[in-house]
Amino acid sequence: MNEQITSEQQGDAAVDAEAILSCMQEAVVYSDLKGIIRLWNKGAEHVFGFTAEEAVGQSVDIIIPEKLRKAHWAGFNKAVEHGDILSAPGSRMTRALKKNGDALYVDMSFAMVRNRAGEMMGSLAVARDATARYMAERAARVAASGATPAG
Repeated sequence: MNEQITSEQQGDAAVDAEAILSCMQEAVVYSDLKGIIRLWNKGAEHVFGFTAEEAVGQSVDIIIPEKLRKAHWAGFNKAVEHGDILSAPGSRMTRALKKNGDALYVDMSFAMVRNRAGEMMGSLAVARDATARYMAERAARVAASGATPAG
């Protein structure tokens, strides 16, 4: 049986998606094909320090450290051309910036977003602050090796 989705159900789905995104602790950032932030949830406000009002409409460069931007944009453009991310699935540790300029480590996963017609729309990133975990793991590695930690 082929069921049609009514406009009321579509509206409910949009409200549900908004409610879901708003309560997630992880940062959820959607950017268009030009890298302009179009969606920024409460989790992103907490992780990166920018409010949605400050972030939406800005380039994702606001959270990408200067030294990583060239690599980010090369990967982003290849993913757009290819139609999907080219790295292995799952999250990866990377550096990011907070509004106050502090650097942090984040576990981040990416996906390319298509509309119902299959057209590429943008990129979705989900991130979690992993700075404390990264620093603890680094300290444990240094202690296990007997080396003195570098500043």
